[in-house]
Amino acid sequence: MTMRLGVIGGGAWGTALAQTVAGEGEPVLLWAREPEVVEAINADRENRLYLAGIPLAPGIRATTAIEDLGQCDALLVVTPAQHMRTILHMLPAGDRPLVLCAKGIEAGSAMLMSEVALEVQPAAAIAVLSGPTFAHEVAQGLPTAITLACDDEALGAALAQRIASPGFRPYASRDVIGAEVGGAVKNVLAIACGVVEGAGLGQNARAALISRGFAEMTRFGLARGAKAETLAGLAGLGDLVLTCSSTSSRNFSLGRGLGEGRSATDLLADRRTVAEGAFTAPVLRDAARAADVDMPVVEAVCALLDGSASVDAIVEQLLARPLRPEGE
Repeated sequence: MTMRLGVIGGGAWGTALAQTVAGEGEPVLLWAREPEVVEAINADRENRLYLAGIPLAPGIRATTAIEDLGQCDALLVVTPAQHMRTILHMLPAGDRPLVLCAKGIEAGSAMLMSEVALEVQPAAAIAVLSGPTFAHEVAQGLPTAITLACDDEALGAALAQRIASPGFRPYASRDVIGAEVGGAVKNVLAIACGVVEGAGLGQNARAALISRGFAEMTRFGLARGAKAETLAGLAGLGDLVLTCSSTSSRNFSLGRGLGEGRSATDLLADRRTVAEGAFTAPVLRDAARAADVDMPVVEAVCALLDGSASVDAIVEQLLARPLRPEGE
C-alpha cells in the first residue's frame, strides 16, 4: 500500500512539496493555518497567496484541522523553524515518521530541528529534507536534487522512494546533523551575499564570501558532529551556492536591502514570507561562540541586522583581519 503523506504548512514550500508528492495521482493532505489558502486550494486548485499561477494536482486536499493528519502514515513538517516546537506540540503523540523541512536553529535553546522534534515527539522517527530548492521550480517539476537524511536507513529508503519523482531526486544520507547545519548556516550566509550585491562590491567579493562562508559552515558543522562530506554536498555547498547567487532567495533579498542601506526592521516588516536567516543569525553566532568556533561572516551579518555597524565598517573590519592559511 502506498505511504499516505501529509504536509504541515501551506506556504510556498509546503505547497510545492505537496505538489511533487501528489504528482502520480497520490492523495496528499495539506494542513494550513489560513482558511483562505485552504479554500482556494480545494475550490480552485491554486494557492494564490503563496504560490500563484501553479495549477495544483487533484490529489491534494487542504484542511485547517490538524487532527485530520492522524490518517497519514508520515508527515512532511514545513513550518518556519521558530514555530516548529509549537506545531509539533499540536500534533497527537505517535510514532509516525516526521520529515523536517525547515532550515534553522531554535532561538533560546540553540537546538536543531531534529533535536526539537525528538524532545516534543519522542516516539516519532525523524528524517530531514534539505538541499538547493526554490519552491516555484519544484512545483513546476523542474529538475531538483535534495538530501534526505535519516538515522534509520530502511525508513530513509522508503521515504525516498515515496517522494521521488522524475523531476525530484532525493539522495540518501544518515547524517541528520550535517543536513540541518548546512540548511541553517546557508541562510545566514545568503544574507551576507545579498549585502555584497546591494552594496555593489562585485562578483569577486561574492565568490570569496561564498568560499569563506563555506569554511565557517564546515567548522561549525564538524563541531556539532556533522560529516564533512554532507556539508560539501547538496544540503551544504549545493544549497549555499543556490541561495547566495539568486534574487529568488528571500535571505539574499534581505541582504541586498541591507547592502542598499535600508534597515532590517523595515525590510522584515514588509515580508509575508520568512527570511529564516534573520532569526538564525544571532542564535548561530551565540552557539558558535559557545563552541569556540570562529565565524566572522556570521558575526558581521548579526551586526548589520541589529544596526550596530554599517556596511562600510563591516567590510573594513573583515578585510583588516590577520592574514592566515586558507585551510584555517
